[in-house]
Parts: sequence; C-alpha cells; structure tokens
Amino acid sequence: MTRAGPGRPPTGSRFRKGESGNPKGRPRSRPGTVPSAFDILMDRTLTLTQSGKQREVTVEEALQHRTYQDAIAGNRAARREVLKMIAKREKWLATKMPKKYHPIEMLTEPTDPRNANEALLLLGIAEPDTRWDDPNDEYERLLLRPWAVQAALSRPGRRQLSPREVSEIKRCTRESETLRWPPGTQNEQDR
Repeated sequence: MTRAGPGRPPTGSRFRKGESGNPKGRPRSRPGTVPSAFDILMDRTLTLTQSGKQREVTVEEALQHRTYQDAIAGNRAARREVLKMIAKREKWLATKMPKKYHPIEMLTEPTDPRNANEALLLLGIAEPDTRWDDPNDEYERLLLRPWAVQAALSRPGRRQLSPREVSEIKRCTRESETLRWPPGTQNEQDR
C-alpha cells in the first residue's frame, strides 16, 4: 500500500483509470466575439484633404496610400511592401476569378537594354556610371550598387567564382572594395 503525501493523494480520492479530472473538458473560446485593438483602429475613418477636397478613408486605406507614396519617392522597404500587396491581390484574384478568366495577359517585347536599365535604376540596383561620358554611346552605362552584388554573392548554393568573373564583378560594381567575398574565392587581394 502506498502512503499518501505530496503529489500522492489517498487512493480512495484518486481518479479512476480512464476518467478525466475535468469531465466537461476545456471551455472553448468564441472567436470573433471580441475584436482586437488593431481591428478597432483599422476600422476607424480619417478625413483627408486631397487637391482641396475632403474625403473619408479608413486608417488601412490611409496607410496603404502612404506606403504607395513612399515607394514612389524611392523608399526600398515601401517598394517591397507594395510588391507584397500586389502579389497578395494577384493570389486572391487567382482563387476568386473563374478559371476561364485570365486577368493577366503575357506580352513579350523585343529585348531592349533601355528597359532593363530603367528597371535597374528604378529599383535602386544600379546607378549611372559617371566615369563614361561618351556621346557616341547608344546606351547609358551603369554600375551595380554594392548591396545588390553582396546579396548575390551571399546567396547559398552558388558555385565558385573564377578569377575572370571576380574581375568582371569588380569592374561593374560601385565601391567593389567593400564587397565581402565568399570563402575560397580567389580575387586579386588574395594573390
């Protein structure tokens, strides 16, 4: 016979095997009955004045509008957020639209380096190379920004770079001396 004590109630008052100490079970929560503080804040409306006209918008609309403005002004974090919003909307449209409806039509354009250059400049990946000032050049020359090159160099699973590739990366990157090269890469500083 076991003795009663701390952590060992008397055998007569113990639960029988297979019997719960809480026969009704854990009470279930009621989702959606109490809105969170965030939901309350996002449902509020603000009065904005745009072009001399007042209009009421939700806080969520105002935040999205501000994010768009910041993205257009060049804020990289805002650009990423806008791209996430677009992807989320496209995903939602893909699930809600009938299968026969294709909202996005893929058009291909002939290759035009100016389009690529404009995209690189717009996204802040490159900037004009001021070392070249040849009026006979058909295209504007660009230098990659170090953060973009570093992101590519830091990518996991990439192959080893040859000395020729290293010198080409240095030639095309602004402030290439600030780059951290992956282990095992032979560049001019290692020689």
